[in-house]
Amino acid sequence: MTVLSGEELAHQIEKKFPKSIIESSPECLVVDSGFLLGVAAYLKKTPRLDFDYLSAITAVDYLDYFEVIYQLTSLRRNHSLVVKTRCYRRDNPSLPSVVSLWRSADFQEREIYDLFGISFEGHPNLKRIVLWDGFQGHPLRKDYL
Repeated sequence: MTVLSGEELAHQIEKKFPKSIIESSPECLVVDSGFLLGVAAYLKKTPRLDFDYLSAITAVDYLDYFEVIYQLTSLRRNHSLVVKTRCYRRDNPSLPSVVSLWRSADFQEREIYDLFGISFEGHPNLKRIVLWDGFQGHPLRKDYL
């Protein structure tokens, strides 16, 4: 499997979505959260990119912001890409859901919601998946006691 360079794709995406890329490297793209759904749809639906499979979603708490990481794969073209986005609000972090593009995001977004408290707008069934209803807080946050 070939890993596509985030730097090379950044130029292509910037043409379609100006100011959508925060940073890029050979390993990944960091996308402004306001453009996440549009960029994700572009990556999935552009024929030569064709990212038809979402392998994984995870999150990291850096205290200053949350970073959500998407591992995309094109099964037809045999390449992959890591896309990241950031939430800067700790009180009510939120991102658009990508379930409408990749059904595999369903439980993964629910897990991130449960453990980090990041909500996904447009998710069809955003509720706790690991912890019980009534559990206070989100245990993977660095400020969780």
